[in-house]
Amino acid sequence: MSAEAEVPRTGTGGSGSAAPRPGSPAAMEPTLPPPFPRAVPGAGLFGWLRGRCLGRSASVDPARDTFRAMTGLYGSIQPADSMYLSTRTHGAVFNLEYSPDGSVLTVACEQTEVLLFDPISSKHIKTLSEAHEDCVNNIRFLDNRLFATCSDDTTIALWDLRKLNTKVCTLHGHTSWVKNIEYDTNTRLLVTSGFDGNVIIWDTNRCTEDGCPHKKFFHTRFLMRMRLTPDCSKMLISTSSGYLLILHDLDLNKSLEVGSYPILRARRTTSSSSDVTSSGSSGPRAVGSPCHQNDSGPLSEKHMSRSSQREGGSPRNSLEVLTPEVPGERDRGNCITSLQLHPKGWATLLRCSSNTDDQEWTCVYEFQEGAPVRPVSPRCSLRLTHCIEEANVGRGYIKELCFSPDGRMISSPHGFGIRLLGFDAHCSELVDCLPKEASPLKEIRSLYSHNDVVLTTKFSPTHCQVASGCLSGRVSLYQPKF
Repeated sequence: MSAEAEVPRTGTGGSGSAAPRPGSPAAMEPTLPPPFPRAVPGAGLFGWLRGRCLGRSASVDPARDTFRAMTGLYGSIQPADSMYLSTRTHGAVFNLEYSPDGSVLTVACEQTEVLLFDPISSKHIKTLSEAHEDCVNNIRFLDNRLFATCSDDTTIALWDLRKLNTKVCTLHGHTSWVKNIEYDTNTRLLVTSGFDGNVIIWDTNRCTEDGCPHKKFFHTRFLMRMRLTPDCSKMLISTSSGYLLILHDLDLNKSLEVGSYPILRARRTTSSSSDVTSSGSSGPRAVGSPCHQNDSGPLSEKHMSRSSQREGGSPRNSLEVLTPEVPGERDRGNCITSLQLHPKGWATLLRCSSNTDDQEWTCVYEFQEGAPVRPVSPRCSLRLTHCIEEANVGRGYIKELCFSPDGRMISSPHGFGIRLLGFDAHCSELVDCLPKEASPLKEIRSLYSHNDVVLTTKFSPTHCQVASGCLSGRVSLYQPKF
């Protein structure tokens, strides 16, 4: 099977027309911002207390006043080394993942391989040449030694860094390409999603050589990506038909049956209830075209009446169906190709492509917590705060972007390179520069070191380092140079 032309493509296939490679921009001289000014969102004592509970108060995060140093570090990042094997048998790079301690960088490749590098010395550690029988799509570390990989061969594999000659076990349960992996460190449950539309829960507490006990947790048509918030209180699911599903007050141990979860009607919610089913659905649904499948029809009155349950707090696993606002699009049937969460759980980061695949946008949406003002008109959980248009290069391929570990920066594939984006020109925290209306993301730095379309990028969790991987199989590292 082919590369992570993982959006089931609608005609263009491959990398499309390539834009000329831009030149490397001049080094940026960061301007020091004024003294730390931001008040905690909300008014009065109760607003201040709520800010502390949400981790949004300056008094609970002393690192918030280090933005001058962070601006200088991010502004001085330059291409450092390229990790490029002479064999070139691994194909395109679809995903990059650092171990939690930053000592290992793993690379998911098109041609069944997983590569391991030392990101500090740029030395190649090992190649898992037959990690899977098809494209490797995603890698997720469970701790500093155990990691999981998923593939178009419909399986998930568990690996131990101390014994890489064999897999710990192989997990079977999906019926189509498996595209991403999440992990709940509290319950030690592995959560995977694929193009069969299923979200499956794996109990790694009872893992054997034959696999792990598992169950289907959720099912929806056109599923693209699934993420858990850092505290595992919400599950977000993006679809190729432009909808974003949010399961509130998440309980992964609760078995869902058809109709057992309430649907919360929110602004711009126009999804058909027939598109969303739970683990009791009769088999997987085929994944359709990402940009030309538009669901229609309002939610049923039965589902709409349940929205009032949100006033006193959502019940467990309550579902909200949203159509995120995307600037510049008159029809809202975009394909949400990439989905990431802010490391502090404040916001979600989406990359969206237009129906005709001729426009791409990176958008940041803040979570709006709290009960609705009126039960009959519940508050939409997400509000668009920042956005930027992306280069239309590499049509048909998904570009995976990411937040920095402190949440101040976004690294986004941009043509043959990456862009480092901030919420303002000083790399401030999101909650310290929330605009009243959607504002453009600020370009802090553009970095170009590839000869092909960049598909994925990742920040190191422990060092001021960024990695990127491209369609031709090259992995580049970027770090500050003074």
